[in-house]
Amino acid sequence: MKNVLRRGVYLAILLVGSARAYIASRRNKRTIQHRPRILLIHPGHMGAMVMVTPILHALKTHAPDAHITMLIGSWSKEVVSRHPDIDEIVTCTFPSHRDNSFNPLKSYMLLFRTARQIRRGKYDLAINLRPRYWWSAALAYLAGIPKRVGYAVPPCRPLLTHGIPRVRQEHFTISYLRLASAGLAALGYEPLAEPYTPEEYPLYFEPTEAEKQWAVERLNAVKKTSTQPVVIIHPGSGGEVKLWRNEAWATCADTLTQPSGAFPGACILLTGSKSELPVMEKVAASMTSSATIITGTTLGQLAAVLQQAQLVLGVDSGPLHLAVAQGTPTVRIFGPTDDRIFGPWGSRKQHAVITSTHRCATCPAIPCNRLNFRLDEIAAHPCVRMVSEQEVLDIIARNFPDLLVA
Repeated sequence: MKNVLRRGVYLAILLVGSARAYIASRRNKRTIQHRPRILLIHPGHMGAMVMVTPILHALKTHAPDAHITMLIGSWSKEVVSRHPDIDEIVTCTFPSHRDNSFNPLKSYMLLFRTARQIRRGKYDLAINLRPRYWWSAALAYLAGIPKRVGYAVPPCRPLLTHGIPRVRQEHFTISYLRLASAGLAALGYEPLAEPYTPEEYPLYFEPTEAEKQWAVERLNAVKKTSTQPVVIIHPGSGGEVKLWRNEAWATCADTLTQPSGAFPGACILLTGSKSELPVMEKVAASMTSSATIITGTTLGQLAAVLQQAQLVLGVDSGPLHLAVAQGTPTVRIFGPTDDRIFGPWGSRKQHAVITSTHRCATCPAIPCNRLNFRLDEIAAHPCVRMVSEQEVLDIIARNFPDLLVA
């Protein structure tokens, strides 16, 4: 029944939007005489939004006269709002299948209502940044935006004027840069220079001076000396199946800080949101050495704390991308998600990943890119938990010899 409703609504969208799409196609053939107006659409959360940041400066550099608006969820506004190359932010409660609150009828009503709102922006170009998120493509189509760029995947393809082929197993930031380049070309600007590398197109998230000062004072309160190294463990993640064992984090922390360890006497910080506090408390309780828990921070304060560390450890999560944006070396553990797509967008000399090779019995492959497991299903999906402590310790010693404290 849901599939029938979805197909019916999809056909209605094509029909209702066809007149506006025709008018938009006529506008599409005209030379833009005014300051180009670009709309970037992405419903993602913090990690995805940090990975988007390289395209913002790239767009503004190649089209300095353009007015750039981002349509995002309120949950990611703090990432985008401090970027100097964004002119305007519009928030939207994008529908999501990630929880039980999804309502198809409300989703379609929101789509038409938001399209009317976006139409008033008189945008020349829309870029649908999430590859398979047809809702965004439909939004740009119904809003009558003349140039609509996105990946030519079903069911988005008919809703786009410039659909480009999707490259499988490509890092998300490269995918975003390809879309930005296609958008620039659609407006008549030079496309972005390749190859797309972290050095040429770096991540961006800059804490304020007040946030940096807060971090310095917070760490000075727990460090024994000003030269004491800081190692941060961020054990939490938005997906339960991505979590490592609490006792494993504790073992690594104890081993790293012992006299013969890589960071003898280091200050261990455990960071996370308030909802992740139970995980951090379990890690701390399993340690023989001491750790300081830092929670309840703003995103800017967290970034400033990450700046102060010599090394950040974690799983596939948004704060690890935030650490990369601060130029801090990272080590992260991957299981169900593909590190080629979601891995660190930074120098390989500074960042290392451990990818689990343990395929779960009911999964077709490793990585499987599945995250929507019920809590009672997590036990049957131990791919991340099967990674050993020694693998983590070995990769730190092998990849970061210059960081090791003598």
